Amino acid sequence: MSKLFEPFSLGDRILPNRIAMAPMTRSRNPDGVPNDLTALYYRQRAGAGLIVTEGTPISATAEGFLFIPGLYRADQVAGWRKVTDAVHEEGGTIFTQLWHVGRVSHVSNQPDGIAPVSSTAQIARNSQAWGLKDDGTPGAVDVSKPRALSTEEVRGVIEDFAQAAANAIEAGFDGIELHGANGYLIEQFLNPLVNDRTDEYRGDTLEGRTRFLLEAVDAVIERIGAKRTAIRLSPYGGLFDMGHYPEIEETYLFIADALSERGIAYVHLMDQKSRGSSAIPADFLGKFRTHYKGVLILAGGMTRELADRYLADGLIDIAAFGEPFIANPDLVERLRNGWPLAPADRALHYGGGAKGYTDYPTYAQERTAA
Repeated sequence: MSKLFEPFSLGDRILPNRIAMAPMTRSRNPDGVPNDLTALYYRQRAGAGLIVTEGTPISATAEGFLFIPGLYRADQVAGWRKVTDAVHEEGGTIFTQLWHVGRVSHVSNQPDGIAPVSSTAQIARNSQAWGLKDDGTPGAVDVSKPRALSTEEVRGVIEDFAQAAANAIEAGFDGIELHGANGYLIEQFLNPLVNDRTDEYRGDTLEGRTRFLLEAVDAVIERIGAKRTAIRLSPYGGLFDMGHYPEIEETYLFIADALSERGIAYVHLMDQKSRGSSAIPADFLGKFRTHYKGVLILAGGMTRELADRYLADGLIDIAAFGEPFIANPDLVERLRNGWPLAPADRALHYGGGAKGYTDYPTYAQERTAA
């Protein structure tokens, strides 16, 4: 019997199933404010046991992609309230993913065209953001050279995470997920090949390179509580010039122990093999599970078969699906009944309006139309 469709207790909420909708950037908000279309998109997918929203910038300087909704202004809080109300009306649970891209940005994404900020002044090689091209049109652009944050500025970014978390609760979210994966700011501190600092956040010591992550987690916990605080990590990932280093396992198992002690809502691991990068080694998930005692989610190329296997083996508690949710708003029912999955039009993933966003039919609607 599959555990995938069994109820699951996450904090004080009972999820109807163990399926999460993973965060996916959709770039449908030119003014940075969630709107009625955003609310409809998430309402349609509220059958997921847990929804994690697209990455949500914590400040104007946190942004690296055009047309994404933030969570640092009052109008954005009000816009997200439409989304959380819509999901809760359908009986769903929704966390928002708090995002700072760090050096994975372009001057066109930054206020007044300033340089992006990071743990370092090293540019991310062979990496692109989504900004304005030389002709003024949106598109993929090579990232700009970053500026290393001062020690005091690092503490300011931690406060930005905490304030955005408080804003999220005001907007009606059930919790937040810190984006500590995929080569963005938190991982730029974790990786000693990128973090060349000499202060207490330095990358050449275990305590130094994990300090930013743990201080951000602690600041959020202080503001909204541990049971509403979560984080996404991508150990062994290589996106955006994140090279492998000998201490990867030591670093992430240290983090697992530290997060376990804090009793947070969950840890969400991302396997980047599905993104064309390196996979999490086969034995690492079991090691992480031994060190981290809380709820564990896994995303990255997830299928019904993989989810059933991981759940049956006790390696994870929740299976997260990303792209399949784009073209299948009723993904949970399709997986439950073995119905075929509709393919998504990747040309419509980013930007635009309802087309390729809220106009994908359910299986029942497909059958009726046929």
